[in-house]
Amino acid sequence: MATPPLHTLRNLSELDYHDSRSLPLPVEITALEAWNLMTGEQGWFMRMAFRTRDVISSFFGVKRIGGFSGVKRGAVQAGDHLDFFLVEHSAPELLVLTERDRHLDVMVCLSITNRVLTITSSVVTHNAFGRLYMLPVGPAHKLIVNGHFRRLKRKLDEAASKPANQ
Repeated sequence: MATPPLHTLRNLSELDYHDSRSLPLPVEITALEAWNLMTGEQGWFMRMAFRTRDVISSFFGVKRIGGFSGVKRGAVQAGDHLDFFLVEHSAPELLVLTERDRHLDVMVCLSITNRVLTITSSVVTHNAFGRLYMLPVGPAHKLIVNGHFRRLKRKLDEAASKPANQ
């Protein structure tokens, strides 16, 4: 299996957080289709997590992000936004998203190589609040990505099991 391209904010040794997770895909899809399927429904836990994040972070001058809207996009290009993320690059096999503020910079990269989706996340913190913020967010991020992968696999399996005329 080929190694997916590594897209991070900086070299790995210069990052304050890095996580990369992969999922074999049962069918061909684009990176944007994967994004749409993974973020298409936000459960109560994620809604509460984003609300809590927004309330606490607002005391430190961090803008509210509100979470994932569930709006499906047919196409995006550099400069567009997917919810709170800025699209820095968009191609069928690669979607690079960032969010930057005075506390930290975040990059999330969805790449597909040989029907394997890889989500690579990297963070560079700029101050004490950024480092404190990442204490709960780092471990939570892994759970969130795993949940997105489960949702994506379920949706793709459901679509594959439906008869072609539906």
